[in-house]
Amino acid sequence: MNCGLCRVDEIPDGEGVGFSLGQEEADRLSDGHPEIFVVRRGDLVFGYANVCPHLSSPLDWVENQFMTPDKTHIMCATHGARFRIEDGYCVAGPCEGDALIPLPVSVRQGAVMLDAAPSAHAHTSGRRRSSS
Repeated sequence: MNCGLCRVDEIPDGEGVGFSLGQEEADRLSDGHPEIFVVRRGDLVFGYANVCPHLSSPLDWVENQFMTPDKTHIMCATHGARFRIEDGYCVAGPCEGDALIPLPVSVRQGAVMLDAAPSAHAHTSGRRRSSS
């Protein structure tokens, strides 16, 4: 099955939004990574585990700040590594040549969905991260 994350219009074009999954959801949908994010570029969305391949740290120091200032790349706040939006490949920084862990996301009827492996059974909802 899949997991509904948010409406696509809740992600500003050229930005990323982070989500926290429960551990059961993470095990089923994101290879065990409970912190994920989705970047929107026009009508397309790209999902990744929120972990830098260099030191396994989260990419965003400030919540939902995943992008370079010019919005052309995903950026790790820890070391400044830059990743292509469309495939997560690192083009600059200490992990150059590595890539982010991609997640299968899609837009269906205006909703951003995290798609599960064919063996997944339950429908769940991801929770948008928020400052408390």
